[in-house]
Amino acid sequence: MNITANEILDAKGLACPMPIVRTKKAMTDLKPGQVMEVQATDKGSTADLKAWVESTGHQYLGTVEEGDVLKHYVRKASEEETKEETKYEDVIDLTELHSKIENNEEITILDVREPAEYAFGHIPGAVNIPLNELEESINEMDKEKDVHVICRTGSRSDLASQKLAEKGFQKVKNVVPGMTEWDGPTEKNN
Repeated sequence: MNITANEILDAKGLACPMPIVRTKKAMTDLKPGQVMEVQATDKGSTADLKAWVESTGHQYLGTVEEGDVLKHYVRKASEEETKEETKYEDVIDLTELHSKIENNEEITILDVREPAEYAFGHIPGAVNIPLNELEESINEMDKEKDVHVICRTGSRSDLASQKLAEKGFQKVKNVVPGMTEWDGPTEKNN
């Protein structure tokens, strides 16, 4: 497959959320209709990029794997096509989540990080469904439950919260800032 990109962005070796941060920045210099190739080595970058692109109105064209490098192709939308990057409104901070856990409240904690991130430390009882697998697993989840979505920094969980709300989940909260600042109990997968 031979794709000509107007711009090539090197995001190799960067972990989430950096490939997205760099892509956002680089997209501002592209003209509408132009294509950017984002080179990344972070396995989660495909799902992250797809979700970000969907939330802004730009177009995700596809990903080509070359060895360890993922080459993502993104087309910049024209002004008519773009939409304001939406943020999920209903957020909860870590202190509030901590007290809900301590009071044994009936909540589902949905961790949308990659399995490897989850294995190295997660909130006890949290359910792990990576963002890129959420679409397939959504039907197995109870729409009536209080779902608190968490990731590393709050950006993947923001996109996951939007996705759940679109599918009819009424009680969804995005946990900010995410696991980077969580100081409550954690467990590891052995």
